[in-house]
Amino acid sequence: MGGMIVRFWFVFLAVAGMRVIELRLAKRNEQYVKALGAREFGARHYPLIVLMHVGFFLSLAVEALRKGARPSRRWPLLFPLFLVVQGLRVWTIGSLGRFWNTKILIVPNGQVVKKGPYRWLRHPNYVVVALEIALLPLLFQAPITALVFSLLNAFLLSIRIAVEERALAALTDYREAFRERPRFLPRLRGEAAIRKMRQAESSGQIKNSP
Repeated sequence: MGGMIVRFWFVFLAVAGMRVIELRLAKRNEQYVKALGAREFGARHYPLIVLMHVGFFLSLAVEALRKGARPSRRWPLLFPLFLVVQGLRVWTIGSLGRFWNTKILIVPNGQVVKKGPYRWLRHPNYVVVALEIALLPLLFQAPITALVFSLLNAFLLSIRIAVEERALAALTDYREAFRERPRFLPRLRGEAAIRKMRQAESSGQIKNSP
């Protein structure tokens, strides 16, 4: 029993610690982009997102510890998947660099980042968050937390993404740059196929539907 609780707290505190580091990074990046003239959007719903994430960690701790923090029988499958998701998180943050943030901060007349996972998806960061909220509780047999907060996260993201995409479309090259990229799941065809389609459209080989 003691070993299981130690494992839980190790994973829990490691993830919570990463979130604290990310908040500090976001604050530093916020100062940088605001110096470039960035405008903030979605400030009204941002506190709800913060509250949801705090509630998620509290709910996870309560539900898991009430059950003895026993790891799932599917740990050998779920934990490697969780590590892959963390790798995607680091890749996403690294790709955005100083423009990554937990807030919606848009630099007018800027160009969106198109490298890293953004070559295939519009919102890889939100994919990471959704997977984390599902996987972390399931690692320690906390299905209620996984279900409730997955639903809450989906609801809040539906609001956030709508605000973010409108702002990006109005102030950057987002609409044109990400026209062929799906929001959450990559298409089977690669970047080369997308470029060929765009070249064909620009040369008049493909006519857009009215």
